[in-house]
Amino acid sequence: MTRVCLVGERNQQLSYELLSRETARDALAAYDRREPYHNTVAVETVSLGAAVSLLNDLAWYLARFTRAAMVLEPSVSETEWLSRPLATAIRDGAVDPAETGRLLRLYGLQYPDREAATAGDDPAHDSEPTESTEPGGVPADGDPHAGGGPPRLVEPMFVARTGGGLPEYDLRDVDGTLRVRVTAAEFED
Repeated sequence: MTRVCLVGERNQQLSYELLSRETARDALAAYDRREPYHNTVAVETVSLGAAVSLLNDLAWYLARFTRAAMVLEPSVSETEWLSRPLATAIRDGAVDPAETGRLLRLYGLQYPDREAATAGDDPAHDSEPTESTEPGGVPADGDPHAGGGPPRLVEPMFVARTGGGLPEYDLRDVDGTLRVRVTAAEFED
């Protein structure tokens, strides 16, 4: 199964925005919706083509209410998501999936209960999440830190693999990250 995850804008409640509009609600009606991260909507589709098609159907809403759209395609990687432009390029045959792992956008994962525990300590410093995730960075069942709700995706950072290694996320003190493969054009922006 291919997963699609839409990340809402900070000032929008993505689930409400999508489900309050008939066309988006109809496009999502056939799917079991989940919220693996704070202010996200995620669904499973049957293929990469179906995932890209769904994103195309939702394009108007994505432009207004989301800051990212990601696809997790197991035939490309079971642990790293694809950006929408990269997923489209792979589906169209414009990019070889084997050549997509060098450029990434890393998100830090922040759990709500840890955020609340350190909120009074230092307002400029957000708390650390745990590394308890399943493939694709989705929170694992039974995670003791998930009681306060799903983790937040915080401050994306663009990195490039060099010599097989991946630079560490260093924008905040985090234990977990979510990896999203991106196109060269996205990396340069």
